[in-house]
Amino acid sequence: MVVTRTLAVRQDLTLAPDPRRVIVKLFVPGEDAALVRTRAHALIDRVAHLDDEETGRLLRDTFDRFGGRHRDLDSTFQHHYDLVRHRADPARDLSPTTRLLVGAYFSHEYAVEAAALCNPSMVANPDQTGLEPGQLRVAVSLRQIGEGHLSSIGFATAVLGPGRRLAVADRSGPPVVGRRVGVRHRRDLLAAGLAEIDCDNEVAATVLDALPERYDEATFERVLGSLPPDLLSRSTGLRTLEHLRRTNAASYATAFPADSGLHQRVLWPAIPAESNGMEDARFVRFVDESGPVYRATYTAYDGRHIATRALASRDLRRFQITPMRGPGARNKGVALFPRTVGGRHLALCRSDGETIGLTRLDSENRWQVPVPLRTPRHSWELVQVGNCGSPIETEAGWLVLTHGVGPMRRYAIGALLLDLHRPERVIAELPGALLAPDEAERDGYVPNVVYSCGGLVHAGELWLPYGASDARVGFATAPVSALIAAMVEPAPPIGG
Repeated sequence: MVVTRTLAVRQDLTLAPDPRRVIVKLFVPGEDAALVRTRAHALIDRVAHLDDEETGRLLRDTFDRFGGRHRDLDSTFQHHYDLVRHRADPARDLSPTTRLLVGAYFSHEYAVEAAALCNPSMVANPDQTGLEPGQLRVAVSLRQIGEGHLSSIGFATAVLGPGRRLAVADRSGPPVVGRRVGVRHRRDLLAAGLAEIDCDNEVAATVLDALPERYDEATFERVLGSLPPDLLSRSTGLRTLEHLRRTNAASYATAFPADSGLHQRVLWPAIPAESNGMEDARFVRFVDESGPVYRATYTAYDGRHIATRALASRDLRRFQITPMRGPGARNKGVALFPRTVGGRHLALCRSDGETIGLTRLDSENRWQVPVPLRTPRHSWELVQVGNCGSPIETEAGWLVLTHGVGPMRRYAIGALLLDLHRPERVIAELPGALLAPDEAERDGYVPNVVYSCGGLVHAGELWLPYGASDARVGFATAPVSALIAAMVEPAPPIGG
C-alpha cells in the first residue's frame, strides 16, 4: 500500500475508554435469563419485609457509595420504582424510604465505554468564548461501546491551535442521559415512512389529510381517535393504525440539563429501532438562510436490522431525532453536505455496501437513488470504499475523506476531491492512503482499523480525529494545500 506518510502528522494526545463513565439503567432480575421470568414481585416483597432501621441503613449506604457518581440518584430510584410498582403487593403501603430502596435494587450501573471508544467526528463548538487568537473550540462526537456491544453517542470538548496545538478538556463528572421531551412531528416524514412500507390506503390517506404540516402527540392521537368507524372496520384498519403509530414514534426529541457539560451528555438508545445501539454519528455544522444548525446521521441497530437516522440541534443540548427515508439511506455511512449545492440537499452514501454514492433529498423527504462516485479501485480498498464524514468545502472543491478496506479487513483512510458546483464529478484523488494503522494502532477491540466520522479545516490545516482499532481515539493533521496538491486525476475503474 502506498501511504502518503509525510502529509498526515499524528498528535501525541489520544482518548482512551474510561470505565468510570457510568450511567444508571433499569435492572429487572430474570429478564436476562434464557427463559425470561420476572422475579420482580418476590424481590419487592423481600425488600418490604426489611425493618425500618435496616431499610434506612441500606439506602444511606447506597447513596454514600454511588451518589457521587450520578446526578439526582434519588429521582432515578423513584423512577425505577414507579416502573415496577405494579409488581408490589397492593395491600402493602410502602414508605418513601422503602420505595427508594426498591428502586435501588432495580437499578444497575452501566459503563458506557468500557469495551471501546472509537469513530469520532469533529465540528466547531457552539461556545467560542475565552479563546486566544488562532484557536478554535470543537465538539468531538464519540462512539461509546459498553457491555453487550451496545453503542451510544458521547462527546468531548477540545481546543485546536494556535498551529498544531491540541488540548482536550477534562471529561470527569457524572454522565447524563437525555430526557425525552415534546416533539413537533412533521407530516412529510410520516408520509415518507408510510411510503417506505407501501402503506397507502384510505385510513392512512385520511390521517395524512387531517394532520397539519407540524403537529404534536395530542393532535396525532386526536386525529386517530376521530377516524370514521366504517374506515376502521375495513380489513386493513387496525393494521394501518399500528403502522401509523410505529412510524410516528420513530421521531422523538431528547434534551439535557442546561448545567450539564457537553462531555457529560450521552445520547442513549430510546426507541426499539435503536435498542442494540446508536453507531457512528457523523456530525456537520449545516448553514443556510435560517442560520447554523448541527446535523448528524447515525446507524440505529435493533439486533437484526440497521436503519439510518438523523439528528438536528441548535445548541448540542436539545436534539430532534428522525428517520431517514428512501433508497439513498438504506445502508450505513450517510454523510450530509454542510450546505445546499445548487438548491439541493445532498449527502454521501454507500447504499450498495461497497461504493461511495451521491444522493439528494426530494420534495417528499426521500433520499433518492444515488449517483455512483467511486468504486473500489486500489489494492488497499478492494473490499469496499465509503466516506469518513461529511464533505469539507475548500476553494479547490469538496474534500471527501474516504475509508477503504483491504486484505485481512484492514481499514485505511484516503481522500477524494469533488467539483464544488457539480459534486457528481470526482476531479481528483489521493493516489495512496492518507492514514493507515501503524504498529501501535493495529491491536484493539477491532484490530487493523483507522476510521473517522468527520474532520474539519482550521487555519489551513485538516484536523482529523480517528478511531484506532476501537481501542482509542487519535488525532492527525495535514496541510490542506499540500493534501490537495498531492492529488492526481482519478484512476479508471477496474476493468474500465
